[in-house]
Amino acid sequence: MSDIESPKDHVAPESNQKTDENSIEENIKARSTWLRLLFMVLFFAIWSVSRVVVIAVMVLQFIMMLVSGKTNNRLTRFGQSLATYSYQLVAYLVFVTDKQPFPFDEWPGD
Repeated sequence: MSDIESPKDHVAPESNQKTDENSIEENIKARSTWLRLLFMVLFFAIWSVSRVVVIAVMVLQFIMMLVSGKTNNRLTRFGQSLATYSYQLVAYLVFVTDKQPFPFDEWPGD
């Protein structure tokens, strides 16, 4: 039985556990982890405000439709860029991307 070797990809459980513990400890101590949290709090606050702005644009567009029968082109363009920005915020918050949205990047254009 001593002639049988463990598979080359086999690692003893105790060494795996030590590696995992060291990795977790490094992640907890990493400045970048805590900086990411700080930016996430900031972008969550911005995203919360952007939802209020979306409601305002929605109400204004509806009023414009009632009064003139058509939407306002400027509000439509702003609504589009706001929708894109909201997507960028959420994508950063849920780790789809590491790219930080406005104000650390350009405001989304038309």
